[in-house]
Amino acid sequence: MAKGDSIIRLEHMGKTFQTDSGPVVALDDINLDIKEGSIHGIIGLSGAGKSTLVRCINYLEVPTSGQVFFEGKALGEMSDAEIRLMRRKMGMIFQQFNLLDQRNLLDNVTFPLEIAKVDKKKARARAHELLQLVGLSDREKNYPAQLSGGQKQRVAIARALATNPKVLLCDEATSALDPKTTTQILELLKKINQEMDVTVIVITHQMSVIEAICDEVAIIDHSHIAEIGPVSEIFQRPKTEIGRRLILGDNADEEIRFEEGKNKKLRIVFDGHTAHEPVISNLVLSCKVPINIIFANTKAVENKVVGQMIIELPDVPEDEEKILHYLRVQNIKFSEVE
Repeated sequence: MAKGDSIIRLEHMGKTFQTDSGPVVALDDINLDIKEGSIHGIIGLSGAGKSTLVRCINYLEVPTSGQVFFEGKALGEMSDAEIRLMRRKMGMIFQQFNLLDQRNLLDNVTFPLEIAKVDKKKARARAHELLQLVGLSDREKNYPAQLSGGQKQRVAIARALATNPKVLLCDEATSALDPKTTTQILELLKKINQEMDVTVIVITHQMSVIEAICDEVAIIDHSHIAEIGPVSEIFQRPKTEIGRRLILGDNADEEIRFEEGKNKKLRIVFDGHTAHEPVISNLVLSCKVPINIIFANTKAVENKVVGQMIIELPDVPEDEEKILHYLRVQNIKFSEVE
């Protein structure tokens, strides 16, 4: 399979749970195409269905409708034994790490290899190699209780990679971690993607995680895919209410109230300017026109600014045109807030 080809494809997939209160639809008509070698994000609010979605991808949950394809083969047409073999090609990490407390780090990483009946000597050699990859080769005799949250997640990543999977499923893998540790784990996932050519699927409710490492993103809302596309495109022009809410955060409603003013407003998108470049200050100094910043949601990721800002233009056509001309010449992405 060539890089860029589809490694996972969901076609009209649905999942309904039967409860005492009646059927509950967790997923409805999900269509998703995940490319080989990509980092694909799936984002949604709590209860949207994203964790059920990731469990349907590796058939820990069996869909009630539609089909899941892995490397072109339909999982619904596989035997139980074939599905178990397929799962070895999909590593999985979780929010709460799910390590075995009674085993040291080396034995935690060898565990999936024991299940796969890999020779003990080869399994331990593979575990040594992976603990070195995640920066814990000096802690292999320690137990999970002796580790920080970030270190536990590194062990979980090493364990998920033990069987040489082609896909790594990350279900809220950074939600229990502090911002600094989250950045380190995301950098590790990016390294694994680039150096080991492992396709990474990131399930999260945090847009900052999507911004940091993902190539494509699907927004799931009330059991449906609301939007899907390249991260830069979705971030610049969210088409749905849930997209705006996830990108703008708690200030999404604030923007709507600002829109009642008569002056034109622009959304400026920051998608790679150096963190030390004073974009707005340069705009004001160059155009010699004051602007009103009415919303900002930016952050530095790898010394680059990502995010967006909403500015209100002056009520003078000549000044407005100066600002628009400057943004175009400087190749700064913007769109008018309708």
